[in-house]
Amino acid sequence: MTKRELIDYCLAHFECYEDYPFDAVTAVMKLSSNHKMFCLIAERSGTVYINLKCNPDEAIELREQFEGITEGYHMNKKHWNTVVTESDVPFELLERMIAQSYHLVKPKRKLRGSQ
Repeated sequence: MTKRELIDYCLAHFECYEDYPFDAVTAVMKLSSNHKMFCLIAERSGTVYINLKCNPDEAIELREQFEGITEGYHMNKKHWNTVVTESDVPFELLERMIAQSYHLVKPKRKLRGSQ
């Protein structure tokens, strides 16, 4: 999957927008509601990398299962993973990881009466 295809995938499925706060080539996908980043997409030397937020326990399991998943590059190693798209990581898993990252950063609904 190309960098542009990943960006378009995120834009088509989530209420988010594409931003470039670091440089002109590293896409950051943010939620429209709170402007938090849930996905960082970069391409270096023809290889596409995607950083995604992850449940800490699952993050470790995924790193152990897949060669294409490593600790988040330039991110909090406990909460973020980096995925190489052209690797042993199935697209279905990548889709699930994108959805999970989105849900981890979206605003939490407050219960009525709670402070």
